[in-house]
Amino acid sequence: MVSVAASHPSSAALVNTGFVYHPDYLLHDAGVGHPERAGRLEAIMTHLESRGLDKSLRLITPQAVSNEWLLEVHSARHVEAVRAASRDAPTQLDPDTRMSRDSFHVAKLAAGGTLAAVDAVMAGQVANAFAAVRPPGHHALPDRAMGFCLFNNVAVGARYVQRRYGVERVLIVDWDVHHGNGTQDIFYNDSTVLYFSTHQYPYYPGTGSAGETGAGAGKGATINAPLMAGAGDREIIEAFRQLLIPAVDNFRPQFVFISAGFDAHKDDPLAHLQVTEAGYQALTRIVLELAERYAQGRVVSVLEGGYDLGALARSVTAHIEELMTHGQSKTPTDHTRRD
Repeated sequence: MVSVAASHPSSAALVNTGFVYHPDYLLHDAGVGHPERAGRLEAIMTHLESRGLDKSLRLITPQAVSNEWLLEVHSARHVEAVRAASRDAPTQLDPDTRMSRDSFHVAKLAAGGTLAAVDAVMAGQVANAFAAVRPPGHHALPDRAMGFCLFNNVAVGARYVQRRYGVERVLIVDWDVHHGNGTQDIFYNDSTVLYFSTHQYPYYPGTGSAGETGAGAGKGATINAPLMAGAGDREIIEAFRQLLIPAVDNFRPQFVFISAGFDAHKDDPLAHLQVTEAGYQALTRIVLELAERYAQGRVVSVLEGGYDLGALARSVTAHIEELMTHGQSKTPTDHTRRD
């Protein structure tokens, strides 16, 4: 198992990218043969160690999120339903979403990992952070688990940074191969969160057409860039350049989240896009440059999908290397709101 750098390293040059991890993330068990398995995180950790990156990341140890923050984006009925399902496990919430006895605890720890990353960035302990959490979150709706996801980690994080730190405008960039219908639904009427998604379309979960652009006060704050099966690095990078960059120039976010799914990779078994590790590096650079321009470089990236273990490990490593490159170019500062 990788031994990530200690929480209080002596050299500031080594602390500019945080890494959220907890061994309990391995306890969520979706059943034999399920693609969302503990081996995903084990592969990531082993590959980081093989590249020697473990010594240059600041370990951020999460705590389980409180219900207070879950209830910012989820109904009380949903939180209780997930708790009860975990108590009665093994059980299945939909054809894709299975739970074990530990799943409620682990899902709260995953959302809590996102908040811990936010805290580290806002306190100036790190410039940016990657949260190696599971289960993923972007399909989780306000009142329903879906598509391997129990709680919407990034959505909880977005509301947290707004409520806790007074951040007014938040950008969420979602490059998972599946459309983040839960995240879109949560913020569809909200002008303070810009949601941008690239994804294979038409494909699971069936949402994410270019015509879905938000409603009410949130009209225009949802941007979907659907990609046809077979699209790869060129097409996804072009979508970022043509759609994301001008939208961000107009929106001017103060904090950035990435819903970092790596199942658009050419080797992933669950979809049909052709993105490579180099493609993910390019996407990461674009997002980091935008964050540097408008959000003081404040980026929290949260793991979503990615189911070929080798492709996932290599892609996450390439992504983290870009985070580290940008993080080491700036001195962390304390952004904590002082009331």
